[in-house]
Amino acid sequence: MTHPTHHPTHQPANRASDRPDSTHRPNRARIGVLAMTAALVITACGGSGDSEPTEPTIPADAASIVAASATAMGATESVRFELERTGAPVYIDQVEQLALNSVVGQFTVPGSAQAVLEVEVDGGLVSELGAVALDDEIWLSNPITGEFEPLPVGIDLDPSLFFDPQGGWQPLMEGLTDVELVGTEERDGADRYHIAATAPADRVEAITAGLVQDQDVDIDFWIQPVTGHVRAVEFTTSVDGADVDWYLDLSEYGEDFDIQPPEGIAS
Repeated sequence: MTHPTHHPTHQPANRASDRPDSTHRPNRARIGVLAMTAALVITACGGSGDSEPTEPTIPADAASIVAASATAMGATESVRFELERTGAPVYIDQVEQLALNSVVGQFTVPGSAQAVLEVEVDGGLVSELGAVALDDEIWLSNPITGEFEPLPVGIDLDPSLFFDPQGGWQPLMEGLTDVELVGTEERDGADRYHIAATAPADRVEAITAGLVQDQDVDIDFWIQPVTGHVRAVEFTTSVDGADVDWYLDLSEYGEDFDIQPPEGIAS
């Protein structure tokens, strides 16, 4: 599977100035979402992930690579994740109004995360939502008002579940079947072990925060050959008979991310 070279253009969400009741009042939550977006971009540009170890490499056989990767992923303390969906829409709400396009976020153990989600609202407007999970609490910015609020009823989304080291990634790698080493390939300017395998349905559900359910998936991994960290993943799923293509990039392992409650929310 080839990752598309063209990415959808991010369009701004409803601005406060477009709403009649906001003429004299800045939307602090919208500012908070923009600040979160900026923080994610700055971290991506300035992180220390550019320098990677080059030796000694994990033995170049599928079993050794997957075993080392399972251990490394289970021991992860923090990571930056970028998930993109193309193809058929996948909804994050029960009434199917919010279709997910992409998620960019940061995770730290044991279960804290901040993320910016790009969604299509009712198949039209493209908007960005902020999401924060911290100390068993989850906040999401409202797609209409922009205000951060506790996760509303009817939306099943926990940003911390997009990366769960011991509950998601380690058992995923341990449970792969039909594992094959495709080869060593250059990706994003560095060598990667390319592994192809089949992942069981429950493990795929775990690493997609429940967005993919009830299907085993053929999946491709690109793994750092020294650390065992998964750096990229591609797979295709099905929704009502239509294909959904997923692309996941993982970077900045071990970075110190400062995840705080949204502005205006009591900590």
